[in-house]
Formats: sequence, C-alpha cells, structure tokens
Amino acid sequence: MIYIFVILSSATGAVLCTSGCGPQKNAVVFAVGGAPAELAFWEQLVGDFERQSGIRIELLRQPTDTDQRRQGLIIALNARQPNPDVFLMDVAWLGLFIASNWLEPLGKEIDTAPFFSRVLGLADMQAGRLYALPVYIDGGVLYYRRDLLQRYGLPGPPSTWHDLLSMAQTVQTAMRPTNPRFYGFVWQGAQYEGLICNFIEFSGLHGGWVYQDGRILIDRSGNREALQFMQDLIWKHKISPPNTYTEMKEEEVRTYFQAGNALFERNWPYAWALHQGVGSPVRGKIGVAPLPARNPDERVSTLGGWHIGLSRFSDRKAQGLKFIQFVTAYQTQKRLALGLGWNPARPDLYADPEILARAPHFEKLRKIFQTAQPRPILPYYTQLSAIAQKHINRVLAAKDTPDLALGQAQQEINAMLRRYRPR
Repeated sequence: MIYIFVILSSATGAVLCTSGCGPQKNAVVFAVGGAPAELAFWEQLVGDFERQSGIRIELLRQPTDTDQRRQGLIIALNARQPNPDVFLMDVAWLGLFIASNWLEPLGKEIDTAPFFSRVLGLADMQAGRLYALPVYIDGGVLYYRRDLLQRYGLPGPPSTWHDLLSMAQTVQTAMRPTNPRFYGFVWQGAQYEGLICNFIEFSGLHGGWVYQDGRILIDRSGNREALQFMQDLIWKHKISPPNTYTEMKEEEVRTYFQAGNALFERNWPYAWALHQGVGSPVRGKIGVAPLPARNPDERVSTLGGWHIGLSRFSDRKAQGLKFIQFVTAYQTQKRLALGLGWNPARPDLYADPEILARAPHFEKLRKIFQTAQPRPILPYYTQLSAIAQKHINRVLAAKDTPDLALGQAQQEINAMLRRYRPR
C-alpha cells in the first residue's frame, strides 16, 4: 500500500506531501510532532513498547508547528484514511475531532481512575463515552520573585488580583531608579490563542464562556470587569509593558521576566526549567503559585496540553489501544516527566519522590491542574477564538471599551454559529 500523508500549511496555503513505500506491514502508525529532542525520545519509547508487546509501531513525524499538525490530521481523517492509527491532539482540537466522529471510543478497557477526573470529564468525555486520554497536562501559573517580595517586606504570593496590583506597584516603584525597564507584571496579550487563555484566567471561575441553548455568551459582567482590569494594567496602573498587546507571547514574556525585569509573570510550567537554568539571572530566586482571582476561591488555570486518541478508521484498533495504554501508564508518564519535563496526566506522579527531587514545583502543579478550565470543547472553537481574540485585543490597545468589544464579539460568534447549525 502506498501511504500519502498530506499537510496543509495554514500560513502559506501550500500543500506538502510525503510519500514512500508506506508504513511497515501490520504496524500501528503513530503521528507525533515536536522538536528533534522530543521525537528522539518518542523513538526510545516506541522501541521499548515494541520489545515488550511484539507490536510494531511506525512513527509518523509531524511538523513542530501546531497548526500544521492539526491540519495534517484533519486531511487524513476527513479522507477516512486508515493511517495514522493513533495520534496526539491539542486539547483545543477535541471538540472538532469528537463532533466529526473521527475518534474511536476507548471503551471499558481503559481504567480512568488514575487520571485527573476533572480533565477527563470536561475535555475527553462526551455523552458518557471516553474519546481520548491526556498525556501532557498544561495550565497557566504565576511565577514570582521571592527575593523581591522578601526585600520589600511583602507577603506572597498574591491570592487576588488586587493583592498582585498592590505588590507590583510597590516593587516597581522601588526598582525603577536602578532598572527603568522593570515592570510589576508581564503576561500574554498579543492577538493569538494565548490571549484567550489569559482572558479566561482573568475572568475567573464564574467568567469566560457560557454555551447555552445553542448560543455562546461572552458579553457578561464578570468578563467586562476582567477585560477592563486587563486594559488598566497597561494604561492606568502601568504595571505591564506598553507592548503587552502587540508583542507579548509566551517566549517574549519568559525572556523579559528571566532577564530580571519583572516581579510577576503569567506563563506555562515549561518556563520553570529555563528560569532555573545555569546562567539565568533569576535562578534560585523564584516561586510558582496558582494565578490570582477576584476572590481566592475563584482561581482558574486554563487547561492546555496534549491528548492521545485512536482513529475510527484505523485497521489496527486493538493494537493501537494497547499502545495508548502503554503511553498513559505510570512508568511511561514518569519517563516523559523526567526525560522531557512533561507534566503527567496522572495525579499520583506528582508525589513521586524521584520527580519531586528534580522538579519540586510539581507538588504545586497538582493542585493547579485539579481546577484547570478548558476552552470550549466545540467543533468550531478555532473560529470562535479568532473572533474573540480580535475584539479582546482591541480593548487592550484602548481602541474599544469592554462593553462594545464583548457585545460585538458575541454578535459575530453567534452569527457564525448559525452558519454551522443544521437546517
């Protein structure tokens, strides 16, 4: 069989095809992307599984770019190709993949007890059926300078946005004479998906999106208050840089904080190892905590990460299911944590002594992930997000008020939903 795997680049519109003699005969085709070091690690895991199980795995290497990975899977699944059999999915794709009936329900063979139950219930299950399992859990966290809080006699870390603002103003004022580039708080405000993740966290447990009677409600009082606060951080309080809404994405935020130019940073757990790396100006000076909220009991961390699923069109479903069980098993998850720094999908690993010896912040991550909030698990989430990004970013740029922006976003989103609704 000649196997052709097509990737459509959303950035250029170009179609890239790779073909050859196809996967190994009777092999399970596993599609996974990432950096070279990640792919090399997956090769080791695949080799171990093959030796243990006698099942052959063909590793199908996808691009590092997330959009290209998604589009490549969409093309293969929409064409009902038997390969890839198993693949990793960003949590934001699950709504589309489930609604399109591309995923094989995983069935009763899977023991769901070891996983974060909230994550499974909100992201991986629909109508009581399990369609995927988390492999790598991610969520927004607050990094803070322990040394600076101590120097200026401040308790910390903050549990409310009001506390964060007060601490940031105090330290920023004290630091500016010796470091004019110092800001109290850096976060992701550029017009991209990370902005939506931040918006959900600023809005808190009772904010964000509501899907009700076939409509999306985003123009809500809690969201308007959160968006006004986000704008005020830049323009009124001036504790966040002016380029927050133009340039600040994950790496821009990380490097700014890591250079010693901020007191607080919102980012993902990946930044911890880089902040603590050899040569980092903030090494040994930082802490990690849950993000604040308007009230301490309303804290939210936006759920991110990668989930593994089985194609409904696979011709190796039984073998693919065994591979999924291997990938999500305790020892494999532990190897991913130690080898790649991936946050496990199993709460029990956050108490593993070997993991905690290397990554002591994992103890706090467990609590954060237990209340993580996914973005809407809807088939048209990508289009919904693009609309919201545009209007939220306009508020951060002081071009619109929260009332106007969220009202227009809600109108456009629901007009889009009407186009998707069956007639």
